[in-house]
Amino acid sequence: MSEGRERGGYGQKVRLINIGFGNMVSAGRIIAAISPESAPIKRIISDARDKSQLIDATYGRRTRAVIITDNGSIILSAIQPETIAARLAAMSDQDAADTGNEYRGDAPSQTERN
Repeated sequence: MSEGRERGGYGQKVRLINIGFGNMVSAGRIIAAISPESAPIKRIISDARDKSQLIDATYGRRTRAVIITDNGSIILSAIQPETIAARLAAMSDQDAADTGNEYRGDAPSQTERN
């Protein structure tokens, strides 16, 4: 598991995803990974900075992804949103393989089809 790490405690499993330069974020807390180019996203970044809810994990590099978490924190990353999404998908695939379940997206289950 090179891109993500897991830590168990109190019966729960925390999956950590690498967002660049060895920085990790809890995969379960990520709501969105988006490009920082649009004006509304730039406004979200500015507002988060003013509220002290901004975490800059770019190490001075160009911001390529803005990660929005469920607790309102905004995280800046120097890797592409597509890369983050691919790492999350790989982690989901690994979870499915571990549990024997296969992720089927929004496909209806067999009982819903009947």
